[in-house]
Parts: sequence; C-alpha cells; structure tokens
Amino acid sequence: MEFVPTQLPGPLVIRPRVFGDERGFFMECFRENAFESAGIVDRFVQDNCSFSAGGVVRGLHYQRIQPQAKLITVMQGRVLDVVVDVRVGSPSFGQHIAVELSDRNREILYVPIGFAHGFAVLSDSALFHYKCSDYYCPEGERGILWNDPDLGIEWPIESPIISERDAQLPRLREVSPFDLMPSATESV
Repeated sequence: MEFVPTQLPGPLVIRPRVFGDERGFFMECFRENAFESAGIVDRFVQDNCSFSAGGVVRGLHYQRIQPQAKLITVMQGRVLDVVVDVRVGSPSFGQHIAVELSDRNREILYVPIGFAHGFAVLSDSALFHYKCSDYYCPEGERGILWNDPDLGIEWPIESPIISERDAQLPRLREVSPFDLMPSATESV
C-alpha cells in the first residue's frame, strides 16, 4: 500500500496494490501492520455502508462525543469526498481537501479525528463503505453546512439532493468552539 499525504496534515489517500486478471481483481483494503507503519494507529470498531443516488450530497458531519477516525472506500460509483479541519487552534482550521474516490481508482481515504466529512455522488449511484474508530453516538453528532461560503468548497453538482437535517446545519463561524473538536493538546 502507498500512503499519500494530502494538503492538510492528517488525512491520507491510500493506494492499495490491486491484483487483476480476466476474472476480476483482489486488493487489501485494511492491513493493521501496514497502517501502523504509516502512523495510523486507530482501532476500528464499526463498519458502515450507505447507498446514495446520483446528485446526493451528504455532510459535513463529525462527532464531538465519541469522535471517529474513518477509513473510506467507494465500492461502486464515484464520489467527491470532502474533509474539513474543525480542530480549534489548528493551523489549517476551516481548510478542506476534496478527493475523488471511485470503483475505478480504488483509492481509500483516511480521515483522522478532528475533521468534518461529506461527499457528493458524481455517478448514477454510489455504494460507500467506511470503517469508524468509535461507535456512532447520536448525542455527539455535529455538522457544518455543506455549502458554507466561508469554506470555499467547489461541489460539482448544480442541484444537489440534500437531507432536511443537512440543509439546516450551521456555518462553521456559527458553531461554538465547545461544539468543535479540541486541539491535539486538549482532551475530548
């Protein structure tokens, strides 16, 4: 596996070795010792899978209580995956990266704790799989408005399909520092 740094400190694009022939392909999506060698020491405890129609935008979500690192793979389709730094005091606070993940490039995105996450479905549909380093905690759910103009995210969809909940999320500047993620020196 190749672990490629992004423009933000923390998130990584992972390029697995893919072995293919006329029958199809095989690849390792997770190998603990390889991840540890790359500095990823999170213990993943929950796997989630979602299916979304084309044009759907989900996010930007994070958990303040029981925060989660995520390991994201698109099993079918294409998405633009977006990660925003929401760590108070971070030099890259409020900055984002956008990475295309697909069943063709087979790249995996590692999102550490302290980042909000969302995605836009660029294909007719997408099957999205992600591992989480802590359990889902409804009381800890937080989010930022997907199209917050202060973030400058260029979503490549003209008329996105957004959930009512996601459409009501606040802009980053409206979120109390107590509802954002602590810096690395603070405890959650």
